[in-house]
Amino acid sequence: MNLSRVQTRRAKTLTTDMWPAFTTHTESDVIIAALSITRLVEWCGTPCVHTADAAIPGSGGRPSESELASVVAARVVSAEWRSDLRLHVVIDADLSGCDPTAGEARLLGRASDASPASVVLESLHPRGGGSATYLPADIAVGDLVIIPCRGVTLLHDIKA
Repeated sequence: MNLSRVQTRRAKTLTTDMWPAFTTHTESDVIIAALSITRLVEWCGTPCVHTADAAIPGSGGRPSESELASVVAARVVSAEWRSDLRLHVVIDADLSGCDPTAGEARLLGRASDASPASVVLESLHPRGGGSATYLPADIAVGDLVIIPCRGVTLLHDIKA
């Protein structure tokens, strides 16, 4: 893999305004205020929600004193290429119950060298269609995806 492609991918992961404050992205995990979301999923299963202080827009990730943000971690239950030339990925969370920033979705739990693919992120029980994003083209059943959400998301909001 050439260096410019790696740098482009890493630059995308540094968008701090859409993630809770104190969020760090690694090759295979997202860590929020020292809490590994991969470990949280191991403890809680999927779908899983974590809520923390929101980042103040334009501050480089400093925490807000009044706003909260959440992340949803979900497991891929199907992934297939369709005639619209997009990868349709179905997850075990219903994103219609929260305010997701789907364009910031990330693969969680493993690193991938696959090129990004145009993805339609869907729920097992879609109520409003899917959300467009980019995820690695090798995403497969059983993989984990993490999606940041504006505001507070509760587990019962996203249970499919």
